[in-house]
Amino acid sequence: MASFDFAKLVNLRDFIPRTCEIFQQGEGKGYGWTSLRKDLIAGLTVGVVALPLSMAFSISAGGSPAQGLYTAILAGFCISLLGGSKYQIGGPTGAFVVIIFGIIARHGMAGLVTATILAGIILIIMGLTGIGRFIKFIPYPVTTGFTTGIALLIFSQQIKDFFGLHPEAASPEFLGMWEGYFRVITTVEPGTLAFGLGTLAVILLVRRFAPRFPGAVAGVAAATIACYLFTLFMGNPPIETIGTRFGGIPRTLSLPKLPDLSWQSFRELLRDSFAIAILAAIESLLSAVVADGMTGDRHNANMELVAQGVGNIAAGIFGGIPATGAIARTATNIKAGAVSPVAGIIHALVLVLFILILAPLASAIPLASLSAVLIVVSWDMSNLGRFFRILIMSPKSDALVLLTTFVLTVMVDLTFAVEVGVVLAAFLFLRRMVEVADIKPGAKGLGTELVYGSRGSGSPAPEHAKNIEVYEITGPFFFGVADTLQHTLRGVAKKPHAFVLRMADVPAVDSTGITALESFLAQCRRGKIRLILCEIREQPRKALEKAGLIAELGVENIKDTLQAALVRAEE
Repeated sequence: MASFDFAKLVNLRDFIPRTCEIFQQGEGKGYGWTSLRKDLIAGLTVGVVALPLSMAFSISAGGSPAQGLYTAILAGFCISLLGGSKYQIGGPTGAFVVIIFGIIARHGMAGLVTATILAGIILIIMGLTGIGRFIKFIPYPVTTGFTTGIALLIFSQQIKDFFGLHPEAASPEFLGMWEGYFRVITTVEPGTLAFGLGTLAVILLVRRFAPRFPGAVAGVAAATIACYLFTLFMGNPPIETIGTRFGGIPRTLSLPKLPDLSWQSFRELLRDSFAIAILAAIESLLSAVVADGMTGDRHNANMELVAQGVGNIAAGIFGGIPATGAIARTATNIKAGAVSPVAGIIHALVLVLFILILAPLASAIPLASLSAVLIVVSWDMSNLGRFFRILIMSPKSDALVLLTTFVLTVMVDLTFAVEVGVVLAAFLFLRRMVEVADIKPGAKGLGTELVYGSRGSGSPAPEHAKNIEVYEITGPFFFGVADTLQHTLRGVAKKPHAFVLRMADVPAVDSTGITALESFLAQCRRGKIRLILCEIREQPRKALEKAGLIAELGVENIKDTLQAALVRAEE
């Protein structure tokens, strides 16, 4: 029995955090005051950007602003300290809003904390085993479909606080949510709407005329100052704020607490935990790829997933919410001049200082301004240009996967949508492979016809007796096309003396294909027909040898060229 070689699956060098590079010595290496100054500026900048976003994402998902800050601090620190990317910034993101909202609705906040910790464990296992590299095989229409669906759901969830609506019962379902809004549409609060529109206007103006300055920070700061001044002179805040709904933000971190990890809770939350882990892996690795494209660096996917797992476990233990790599904050970090993971660590420390020193000011932040920030985030996430480009210009099968994933994300559940999207894409891929694969006559009669070989290069078929049939298999010979062999060769009108199967264009064969060949060999023996295989490539040859088919067929009936196969057939 062959032993399992872990070293072949993963490289131990893949588990060295990028922070270790700051201790390297040599020409062009090392970490000095110049690097520290750049990381200080970048960390301060991205920390200011992360402040409103972390609170907004948590509130939108059904948590508290403090939970968003705890997550950005703890997960952000761990991801930067242990991660496989030099520039990755971790924290709460919009992609998790829908999943978190659903988990809280089904299992409460305690269930969310447990699912977050379990997801962290799953992420660590994915990184240690190298399974995370298969995340890149999730089809592009699937990721685009669920991203656009999430964007629509985030936008829908902001309507309540943006307009100041108070539906009788907030539904987590898309249609129920909008039905509740329309029932109370006449109760729009003009003051709340004015703050929301004002924040939105500031964000768009800053993006237009000062794109280097974070628009979300400017919009929330302007709304907060206006609300604070109004409260100072009038005595009460004009609209709902963080202070009026949540009682402000604690000036210390919560105490660590392990959740209930009983077998019952494990069974109930395992599916949700996998959903969090897979989404965290997708978004974090996508963010790392974006960072690589902006800097020319190359991230370490395995270590990045391990760091994401540790970050989520830390966030869960301290009562936070799920976290992953944040593309927008990572890009901000790079543009601000970061040179190492130290910038991400500083960003987490900036948020700690905010809790210790400026937490009372957060009470004056209007919820309508945070809703405006998330409306802009949802627009950026939707990427409608990409969505409609796939829908209109891509093959119909891709458009079908896109629409299916999008509709299921919005109407049913994100996890179910991704599962169905991946399965549907896999079936469509198999269909394409079946269409590409073919089994056809390689030469008819006496040999002046062309038998097309690998890469489409034609070679004349040598002359051979009429009672010899030459057939050619093209494309991967897997379970989707194995039945075609039986169907094609049963259609031969006159049973020949010998069959020659040319396999120059077969890059791979699976167990079903081997079984089909074994069945055809048995059929040939019953009819006293000799079966000869020729021009077998490396993977199919190894697979046939391992299955024992070459030994059963006889090595004398395995030939390297068609000429040799025909000579053998005529013997």
